[in-house]
Amino acid sequence: MNFLTHVLHLAGSGAFAYYSAAQIRDSKTRPNILAGFQLAESGSVPFLSALSDRAAAEGDTWLAEKLAKHASDETRHGKIFAHALQQLNKQVIDFKAQPQTTSTKKSQQRSPFFAAFFEGYTQEQLKPAVIDWDVFMASTYILELDASKDFARMAKALPDNESTARNLKLGMLSIAQDETGHAAYLYEAMMRRMSATEVQKLVDMWRTRKVNALLAMVGGILQRNGETRSLVQDSAPSEIDSELVAT
Repeated sequence: MNFLTHVLHLAGSGAFAYYSAAQIRDSKTRPNILAGFQLAESGSVPFLSALSDRAAAEGDTWLAEKLAKHASDETRHGKIFAHALQQLNKQVIDFKAQPQTTSTKKSQQRSPFFAAFFEGYTQEQLKPAVIDWDVFMASTYILELDASKDFARMAKALPDNESTARNLKLGMLSIAQDETGHAAYLYEAMMRRMSATEVQKLVDMWRTRKVNALLAMVGGILQRNGETRSLVQDSAPSEIDSELVAT
């Protein structure tokens, strides 16, 4: 990674850290960011499960087991965020149940972040049955590594004088640990396939893509004046236990 990319990485990461911390600290915007995390974490499960099946079919039992564990972790993460929303009497909107309009179809298009991150790749090329293993491993390694730091930062930004926030903090710190583990196995998977020099070159390339994606995301936020589409709706008052299980 060259010096300019490094500087842009620090700037982009800093901007995202500030934005996400402010969003989750504010009780008014917290539900929406939690909903986004729930959708992202739960939404990755079918993809990871399909990759696990593919790895097993290709005879790589080690990778298949790691991917299966990864999928299981993401399922748990989705439940943590869903639980946190329930404690706020909120739930994720079921967009599939809503009538399809021009505006909803447009909102469901690939986000500016992922459009920039996977620039040059079609949706078809990124499906679990055909995605290049190097592309999956390196891109996901970057995302998981950064997510581990992001979740830890956001957890620290949560107030300590609210019981629901304290429970969420424990859950997010647990998620951060899982993401660190995911990054570790993905790095090991790359090292099993290529030399350290090749791994570093691949990681640097996807780090550059992540920097460009962050800049695209920040640009999108600025264009919308910080406004984001609502992902949550009111739910029935929750009677579930107030403790958020992080194990």
